[in-house]
Amino acid sequence: MGSIDSDAHVIECEATFNYMDPEFEHLKPMVVVQKSGTAELDLEGRAQTEYWIIDGKLQPKEGNIGSNTSKESREMLDVQARLDHMDELEIDVQVLYPTVFLRAWTQNPEIELALCRSYNRWMADIWSKAPDRLRWVVMPPLLQMDKVREELEFAKANGACGIFMRGLECERRVATSYFHPLFDMAAELDLPICFHSGNNSFAVRDIYAKECGFGRSKLPVVSAFHNLLMDDIPAKWPTIRWGFVEVSAQWIPYALNDMEIRFGRRGREMSDSIMADNNIYVACQVTDDLDWVMKYSGEDTLLVGTDYGHADTSAEIEALRKLRDDGKVSAAAADKILNDNARAFYGL
Repeated sequence: MGSIDSDAHVIECEATFNYMDPEFEHLKPMVVVQKSGTAELDLEGRAQTEYWIIDGKLQPKEGNIGSNTSKESREMLDVQARLDHMDELEIDVQVLYPTVFLRAWTQNPEIELALCRSYNRWMADIWSKAPDRLRWVVMPPLLQMDKVREELEFAKANGACGIFMRGLECERRVATSYFHPLFDMAAELDLPICFHSGNNSFAVRDIYAKECGFGRSKLPVVSAFHNLLMDDIPAKWPTIRWGFVEVSAQWIPYALNDMEIRFGRRGREMSDSIMADNNIYVACQVTDDLDWVMKYSGEDTLLVGTDYGHADTSAEIEALRKLRDDGKVSAAAADKILNDNARAFYGL
């Protein structure tokens, strides 16, 4: 035991939205079933039949579910079942991320607030059943920045160890001044900013509607990494820890090489340890060429997660055990990635 799963998921279910404030009850998402027509296939080739309706828009309910997890475990209907499976996988702690909210889902401030609050209280309830083993990232209602503090303070008091963001938020780049109040709060509350694969831009979603998800979900997070460093955002909030999750780590050499060229053209010198200098962490995959990656990232800035509950290209339920046992990195580096770095990033 002792390994930290830095990227595990919950699959939202009807229970997720049973925590809605009475005033928001009419905004509760519905589940609809497809009864005719050709069904889309999920990532494991099964027909999708159930969809959420959120803000009048269909969102897949079954699109990314791993068959190597039980419904009771991935939907947190049976927390003990989740803990038992973690024991089998030799995982000490999981940090839980959402699923349906990885996509663009609303630009209506009232709906966003209602669903974020219900989700956060659902997660707090789950955490209360296993506070030493299940941690989570809070969903901030970013369309109403004046409502964010209440959610962050509630979450911090109830097991949250990070703030969820996507590569694009509120139809904006994450380096824009709109998010500066959020960064102030993150620094004050000692909560890291966790950029997870996904985006909340309807324009980008629609452009890549029929694409596999690489352009829609992965690249915006890589771009956020580049934007933040080019605009010196981490230097302005030197105590914040910044994480980039579920986009592998093999892009780090490319992004830093590009950045060094741009720095040079502006008469700036780029540190060889720019990630560590700026408290930046990236979740790798066991398929990454980690020897090459660590020449740029160092050993102290990498995390690893299983993508538990999912079936996409980042999902590897045995990721933690494989990283420790396959010999691709030294035992000392593996210990850092599996434990020390994750504990430092999430403040565990």
